Amino acid sequence: MTTGEQTGMANLAPADPFTRLVVEADCETLDVLGPSVQFLVRPQVNDEAPCVIKGTIPPGVSVPIHRHEAIESFYVLSGDVEVLTEKDGKSHWIAAGSGDFIEVPRGAKHGFRNRSQHPVVQLITTTSKLGRFFQEIGKPVQQGANGNPPSPERLQHLLQTSERYGYWLASPEENAAAGISLI
Repeated sequence: MTTGEQTGMANLAPADPFTRLVVEADCETLDVLGPSVQFLVRPQVNDEAPCVIKGTIPPGVSVPIHRHEAIESFYVLSGDVEVLTEKDGKSHWIAAGSGDFIEVPRGAKHGFRNRSQHPVVQLITTTSKLGRFFQEIGKPVQQGANGNPPSPERLQHLLQTSERYGYWLASPEENAAAGISLI
């Protein structure tokens, strides 16, 4: 384990059994290359421990096609989002709105796009390992702020971090074929 990883592990949520209140204003918000995440239950040392996130996809922003071994569940709190799914080798978009629940099993290709004029806000449950991935690629921002387009260095960091976590990313051509522009 590198020194950076050890430092990151020291900042993980305590495993002490007590009830606690999470105040949204106290939660750090990270820009993850367009969308933002806010940890309500921070990642823990155990890779499979639950991590709960409030995720926001601004208007006109997409989450490119990707795949990972973490289970993810999304409860749409507000807004309208399109979810890319794949069945029998064919991709298609599913519309989801406020009150809808999206389950993404381990290893499933998926992506998101917000083609509306309003942000999409989701409550996301996943594993601590995927939460740590978001921490590594994220950049602190003020809640509600829109990030700038990522620099080439930040994109390179994403690719390196994705490889280290076993997180597969579709090519720009695969994304374009599904209707996701990476520009």
